[in-house]
Order: sequence, then structure tokens, then C-alpha cells
Amino acid sequence: MNPLPQLSADRAALSGVTTGVVFVGGTAASLARSDVPYPRPGSDAPTIRDFFQGNRGAARTSAVTQLVSAVTLGRFTASVVQLAGSSGRGSRALQATAAIGGATAVASLAGSGLLTAALTRKDAGSDAETVALHRRAFLSGGVVHGVGFGLLVGALGVAGGRTGVLPRGVATAALASGTAGLLTPLYLLAEPAAWLIPVGRFSGLLLSGFAGIRMARGRR
Repeated sequence: MNPLPQLSADRAALSGVTTGVVFVGGTAASLARSDVPYPRPGSDAPTIRDFFQGNRGAARTSAVTQLVSAVTLGRFTASVVQLAGSSGRGSRALQATAAIGGATAVASLAGSGLLTAALTRKDAGSDAETVALHRRAFLSGGVVHGVGFGLLVGALGVAGGRTGVLPRGVATAALASGTAGLLTPLYLLAEPAAWLIPVGRFSGLLLSGFAGIRMARGRR
């Protein structure tokens, strides 16, 4: 068995913790401030406006949360890419997977944040345009983000397992979480598959936070 590599402490990896705290805290705050439920995909224009324009404070909290989370997730991606570089054989392919997944997750989350902010404007457009904008925000922040984040968390699971940063069970859980994220496009074929979006996202955030703490400690 090959010895595990020595790893320097990566304090910036704590951005994995920050991402989860900001996203979950912001989502909870947004829902708590709103007096109507968040509109589900496929909702009509009046329902969408009730939330985004009738509760601008809550909707803008959601938008800002997504944008800040995108920034911290970008920094965590860099830490995962660095970790993957110490994973031994196939490390370059693993680094590329983490980089592509992270970049996709960051861009889609930021895009969703900007689209969410656009929905809060009074001149958001006609009913058809409002519905289309809401769908694009959902696809960007839900489906596309799910795939990108799934790639990143899956790469984290492989790299964390190979380097010993993650215990075997946690590394396996990261692979399962990543798989859930990669399967989120199934929602486009069958609506019940929508549950894959929160499962992949929140489990991935939890695992990223755990990994970030372990990476920040390093190992010699």
C-alpha cells in the first residue's frame, strides 16, 4: 500500500464551510421573511410575482446569498483542485473534473442569483417573460448547478479518499452525493426526480464543510 501524501494546512479550504453556512442561512432567512411560499417550477406569473415582487426583501436576500455563495464556492473549488493534485495516479484528470465542475457550479449559481434579482423588478416583463425568467433561474440554480456541484463533490470524494483527508465512509458519501447531483437533469424527464436537487445540494454542502475543516488542518 502506498503511503499517504503529506498535506500542508489549507486555511482557504474553510471556504467550504462558509459556502454552506451562507447558502443555508440565507435560504432560511429568505423563507422566514416571506409571507408566501417560494414558487415551485411551473408556477403562473401572479404566483411568481407574489413572492419576488410582493416580498422583495426576502427575494433579494436569496439573490445576494446565491452570489456570495458562488464567490466562496469558487475559492473552495481551488482547494479541491489542489487536493486532487496530490491524489496520485490520474490526478490531472481528477483536477480537471474538479475545475470543470466547480466552474460550472459557480457560474450557474451566480447566474441564478442575477436572474432572481431581475425577478424583483417591477418592469420584469409580461406574464410569459416572468414565467420564462423564473424557469431559467430554476434551471440555472437547480439543474445546471446540481450537475456542476455533483462533479466537484464527486472529485472531492475521490481525492479525499486517496489522500486520507476523508475517512472511507465519508468519501463514499461524497461519491453518492455527487451522483445525486449528476442525476438532477432527470427532473426534465420526470418531475418526481426534483428531490435529487436538494438531496445533492445539501448533502454536498455538508460534506464540503466537513472536508474543508479537515483540509484546513493538513497532515504531515
